[in-house]
Amino acid sequence: MANHPSALKRAKQNKVRRLKNASMKSRIKTKVKQYLQTVGASSQETASPALVQAVSLIDRASSKGILHQRTASRKISRLSKKLNKISGQPAPLA
Repeated sequence: MANHPSALKRAKQNKVRRLKNASMKSRIKTKVKQYLQTVGASSQETASPALVQAVSLIDRASSKGILHQRTASRKISRLSKKLNKISGQPAPLA
């Protein structure tokens, strides 16, 4: 364990941040699973709001630095692609 006061403070900060990050990642995983269940049931009416909630959490995590921007973008893209597949809309090219 650290002995220097600044190292002790840094260790405490790291612990708090680790818990916050784990909590946020867990919330994201839960929302994504809920969304995937609604997509699996092929109900677009319930899948759209679930997608909005999942995307909101992913964006928030990205803006706070919990997820990298490209990781968040990739996750959102894959989730949107699944909704487009059940809705019968072609996936956008860009």
